[in-house]
Amino acid sequence: MLIQLLFVLTFIILGARIGGIGLGVMGGAGMAVLTFVFGLEPTAPPIDVMLMIAAVISAAACMQAAGGLDYMVKLAERILRKHPQYVTIIAPLVTYTFTFLAGTGHVAYSVLPVIAEVAAETKIRPERPLGIAVIASQQAITASPISAATVALLGLLAGYDITLFDILKISIPATLIGVLVGALASMKVGKELVDDAEYQKRLKAGMLASGGVELGSVQNRSKACLSVVLFVLATLLVVVFGSIPSLRPSFNGTTVGMPVIIEIIMLTTAAVILLATRTSGNAAAQGSVFSAGMQAVVAIFGVAWMGDTFINGNIGELKAAIESVVTEMPWLFGGALFVMSILLYSQAATVRAIVPLGVALGISPMMLIALFPAVNGYFFIPNYPTLVAAINFDRTGTTRIGKWVLNHSFMMPGLVATGVALLVGLLLINIY
Repeated sequence: MLIQLLFVLTFIILGARIGGIGLGVMGGAGMAVLTFVFGLEPTAPPIDVMLMIAAVISAAACMQAAGGLDYMVKLAERILRKHPQYVTIIAPLVTYTFTFLAGTGHVAYSVLPVIAEVAAETKIRPERPLGIAVIASQQAITASPISAATVALLGLLAGYDITLFDILKISIPATLIGVLVGALASMKVGKELVDDAEYQKRLKAGMLASGGVELGSVQNRSKACLSVVLFVLATLLVVVFGSIPSLRPSFNGTTVGMPVIIEIIMLTTAAVILLATRTSGNAAAQGSVFSAGMQAVVAIFGVAWMGDTFINGNIGELKAAIESVVTEMPWLFGGALFVMSILLYSQAATVRAIVPLGVALGISPMMLIALFPAVNGYFFIPNYPTLVAAINFDRTGTTRIGKWVLNHSFMMPGLVATGVALLVGLLLINIY
């Protein structure tokens, strides 16, 4: 088993280094080794999860193509510029909301330059709002009702009569409180901007003279606004159907599952957005949201399939090795989720790869929901695209990777937000 695990981790690390669809295809290569070399029987690939993600991403991509994302960015800019002194608090709430509505953290790219510029203009160290804003965009993944990670968790806990509302009533307040505490902790990070040596160096070199950022214009405001409204309504429908199973149609005494409901609602929404706004389907497929979402589909295909096969083939040994410890201290399973998320660079892939083990070990579904925010650990190593983007958008140079790599601008807000979210989640499941 240990040799198999070594191979699995090697393929995960190689895939993460390659980037893009590398994680998924290296997972497929790992499947080949597990099947043909170690003789493990392949499990079924996570088709439902992939189809749900594809449907959600299709709708989000259509909204972006119709100008909905640019419209949201314009609203965010207006809010940030109206209260610039509170940018460290408002910025993470903006990125959290963007991710919550869109189901993907990649939408944060659009608003990061606005945050950096507003902070610099107000002489607030940009590292403070940018660091927690990036973390907030990750935390919201585990609170969004349409994110791949939430959908995957719901599917894995379906056998326990867990509804979408059961997950959201824990994950939303837990992550939101975690983000707010992280924002408060970020307000005194580092020196004041005017006292920062790097900022003064760039200022004297004339590197900050060309202020301002260019934002994509909203060419047709009514179309953009309509696309946002349609997408938000679709998200609300998903929450309603996921929280009240009796509203779903039944056939031969069997209620239609949430994967099918999500797929129907989101594909229909994509179609309605394209028709109502007269947007090109090609434009939707060429946007950044669609590209990032499809990479997630391929990643889950390969990595989750490899993880399922490994766990299924070694479940006896795995249970014997850690069952007693996890039974006595189930919260320790959160550590496994955190570490694997660092390696996998995907909350959804982590859920699909590791949560089945928690289910097999007999960890209660509510405990797994409380530990859900632990899958937000990929800020730990500062090479994820949103982290790199935030560093590049900060023209003052205060958002950076430290001398020792791990002492970067996102470590403190990330650990605080994740730690607080876990504590609040554990408290909430005891209350409920």
